[in-house]
Parts: sequence; C-alpha cells; structure tokens
Amino acid sequence: MALHAKAKESPDFRFHALYDKVYRADVLVYAYKRCKANGGAAGADNQTFEDIEQYGVERWLDELAHELKSRTYQPQPVRRVYLPKPDGKQRPLGIPTVRDRVVQTAAMSVLDPIFEADLQPEQYAYRADRSALDAVRHVHKLINTGHRKIVDADLSSYFDSIPHVDLMRSVARRVVDGAMLHLIRMWLEAPVEETDERGNKLRSLRNRDEGRGTPQGAPISPLLSNLYMRRFVLGWKELGYEARWEAYIVNYADDLVICCRMGAEQALATMRKMMSKLKLTVNDSKTRVCSVPEEKFDFLGYTFGQCYSPKTGRAYLGTVPARKRVQRICGGDTRNDRTGYNLVGSSDNSDEAQSHNVRMGELLLSWAGQFSLSCCRWLRDDEAASVVANET
Repeated sequence: MALHAKAKESPDFRFHALYDKVYRADVLVYAYKRCKANGGAAGADNQTFEDIEQYGVERWLDELAHELKSRTYQPQPVRRVYLPKPDGKQRPLGIPTVRDRVVQTAAMSVLDPIFEADLQPEQYAYRADRSALDAVRHVHKLINTGHRKIVDADLSSYFDSIPHVDLMRSVARRVVDGAMLHLIRMWLEAPVEETDERGNKLRSLRNRDEGRGTPQGAPISPLLSNLYMRRFVLGWKELGYEARWEAYIVNYADDLVICCRMGAEQALATMRKMMSKLKLTVNDSKTRVCSVPEEKFDFLGYTFGQCYSPKTGRAYLGTVPARKRVQRICGGDTRNDRTGYNLVGSSDNSDEAQSHNVRMGELLLSWAGQFSLSCCRWLRDDEAASVVANET
C-alpha cells in the first residue's frame, strides 16, 4: 500500500531498492501460495507442486531466495502449448516453470502497486475491482449517451508483438532498480520450448533475437501488456483525439473499441498510425467502423446493437450475449461445450449421468454469472428477455 500511495501521490517519482523485496521470505511464501492456488500445469522442467511439497516447501523457497539474493537466478525455458480458438486458429500459451512463476508473482506483488497508480481508467483487464463486465457496461453506457460510431479494432498477436526496448522504457519510467530491470529483461528473453508431433523438444530464442513478445500465460505478462497499452490510451487523450471527436476508448487486454460521437473514420485512421508507431499491427480484416443502431458489433462476448422489447415491440439499444459465444457454450450441433461436457441433460439415474447433470448445472450457473448484466442500472427489466427475441 505504501508503494501505491507514493506512486499515486508523486506521478514522476522513480522507485529504487525494489529487488531485495522480491526475495524476502514473507513475499516468497505469499507468491508460492498464490501460484499453488492458481494451479496450472508443470513447466519445461516437469516439476509440480506435489514434487515441491515432497521436497519441502520451506527448503525449496530458501534455496530460491538464495539464488535471487546471490544474483545467480536464471529463468528456465517457457513451455509453449497451443489452445484452439473459435475461428479454427490456435492461440499460443506460455507456461513458465513453477519456480519462475513464484518469482514472477513475487515481483508482481512489488511492481503492481506502483504501476496500478498509472494505468488509465479505460483499461479494465487484470486489475483489482475491475472486470470484463465493467468494460461491457462502459461501452453500453457510451452507446446510450450518443457515442454510436464505433471503431471496432483488432490487434494481431498483441502479446507476441510488444517491443522489448519500448516496453522497458515504460518500466524504467518508474523503476530505476537495475537488478529489478534485469530480472524483467531475463523473463522477456527466456527461451521458448515446444514439443513437435514426434515428441521432440525444440527451443527457440525468437523473443530475444527479435526483441519483442511477452509469453501470454506468464504471471508478469498481464502487467507488462497493460503497461504498454497505456501508451496508446494515454497518448489518445493527451494528443486531443478524445476531445476532438468525443471518442472514448474501452480496453480489455488486447481487445479495444473506440466509441465516437463523430469522426469515426478519422479516429480509425489515427488509431492505425498510432499503433504503427507503437510497432503493433492492426488486423485489417477484423477492424472496421460501424454505426449503431444500423449495425451491430461484438466486444468481450457481447453483441451491441438494436434490440426489440418482447412486451411492447419497441426498439432500444441493448446488449446481449454474442451468438458465437452462446454457440460455443452450447456446442452447436455436437451439443458439447469446450470442456467436453454434453449440455443436454440426462434422465438416466446412473451415477455417471447424475454426475454429468451436476457438472452441467455448475457450468450453466457459471456462464449465467459471467453474462449477467442485471446489476446494470441503465438496463430496463424487460431487456433481459430480449435475448430470446433477438437471438432466435
């Protein structure tokens, strides 16, 4: 809290003597408990939390603290796996070793209070007391207050594209502790290990050689990605584009929209130029300007656009779960969700069928919570029913 208060009070203050806090015993214990609670697969060294428990957590943490204190700590390769995306493509995910996850989480506990003071209110991802639903509510409010020209933007491989030199400048704006900066550089440049179809392990130094990318899946990546996106969000406002077109950004990780009252085409062109200067790539095939209510757009699993009240037939600007997201949960023709559960309930009284029905109920309750906007004060009571009227 003291770090956050100082950062908030003094926007230009630069912090030193941070590295020694990373290997403090209480900080490492906290980081280990956080990582264990999050679970996750083993990294490239195949070490699991069970292995560490058998070895002795206190002994393991003491040895890790000694490595950090003596400056002999070196990150291990990041194991890369691929997750299927709805469009048939694959999303790369980096899995650091448990050892590296613990150190990154410890560093996060030191750095996050500092940089949280600098992140912009338009940034909703990976922050305490903020969520994707908050971002959705913000967009909904903007649309209903006249900002109906939408720049629906998509960035290509954002996490893999973040340039190291420029990112480290953003970090160094607040942090002057050389050991801490070196620690972050090592994580950015760590080798990536993949397993090919034949089971052979291949290592790549692409991040180091090309000087860009932060592994999506590493504990430190959310902070670094937010910190770099801050450059765009802050620049947009300081250069006067927000005021010129009443064009407001809503950002969640690598997803963003710009809700404009006017000048949406100019806003799109300006956004492209700014992203180019930031060495980021705009996906032209998925980026467009759309006008609400004549058109609809999707953002964070929701569709924004014109809906009709099932009671009165009156048109209004509403927000409903996106058709693609609903189909992904329901599984389309296969009737399976992405976890492999059949979403059709069973009348079979067998233990397996009953267990399946319980899992199905848990999944649907979780999904309903994720997509609930009932606490949104600007949604009328009859708007929830429009999901059925609008999507069937």
